[in-house]
Amino acid sequence: MSYHCFKIGVSELCFVVITASLLMSSPTSVNAQLSQTFYASTCPLFVTTVRQAMRQAVQKEPRMAASILRLFFHDCFVNGCDGSILLDDTATFTGEQNAFPNRNSVRGMDVIDDIKARVERVCSNTVSCADILALAAREGVVSLGGPSWVVPFGRRDSTTASQSDANRDLPGPSSDLATLIRQFANKGLSATDMTALSGAHTLGLSQCLNFRTHIYNDTNIDSTFATTRKANCPFSGGDTNLAPFDTTQNRFDNDYFKQLINKRGLLHSDQELFNGGSQDSLVTTYSTSPLRFFNDFASAMVKMGNISPLTGTNGQIRKSCGVVN
Repeated sequence: MSYHCFKIGVSELCFVVITASLLMSSPTSVNAQLSQTFYASTCPLFVTTVRQAMRQAVQKEPRMAASILRLFFHDCFVNGCDGSILLDDTATFTGEQNAFPNRNSVRGMDVIDDIKARVERVCSNTVSCADILALAAREGVVSLGGPSWVVPFGRRDSTTASQSDANRDLPGPSSDLATLIRQFANKGLSATDMTALSGAHTLGLSQCLNFRTHIYNDTNIDSTFATTRKANCPFSGGDTNLAPFDTTQNRFDNDYFKQLINKRGLLHSDQELFNGGSQDSLVTTYSTSPLRFFNDFASAMVKMGNISPLTGTNGQIRKSCGVVN
């Protein structure tokens, strides 16, 4: 692991790089068919192409980093990191985008489509949409000052999707701590991984529909914070009105955990991480040590990216990410 800082204008951004040695020591990286050099000879411009496209997308709309990161998370948690979240519904095919946790909220598919088109121009029929999404998630995080990590490649794209599995497996905004720990454990991720990955909420926004119950009904919430959020999230209506998870929604940092300690978690599931339970100590650590958070987040992203990939001759390399070949 190494720690790097660089200047963007007057701001200094710092990030951790999780090295290949850490990747190889991960218990979830036993699938030897995934390799960081998978496209070294067949598509040497792959990483550069994705990086440039994501930087442009995030520069145009910083929120896109959060959207792509969430898209990757919602892909991996439903039958593995296979690009199934990207498949569009048709008259004869039901995908995952309209599952309850995704409906009217997952976004960024157009960015992935644009990246796919760019990659196809430099090496056609070679790179999977699943690998593009995995790399784009990292590049979005790094572009807003977050950690980097080694992304192994070799995933192939699913030809199926499961709306029912998405409804069952994706954690909900009203989940309690025990449910969150169980759902992550079902995917081979520890409670530490769960808390670190929840720190992705340092970026982006959430809809009123997801946090209304928390700000109106819960008691483990700062009253001033609740009043502020109610101004843009009425008791009835305004379901799609947006609010930030923390005070620095366009910068990847540890502010999310500082807000939890002040009982200013936006979602019920956020505040569950600091509510007199088993993760209180870790949240406190992350709130004072951005390096520890970055390290654990990057390690957890490596583990999550290795959930049940399709490799070898399984699946396919989609020509267009939204449809099966």
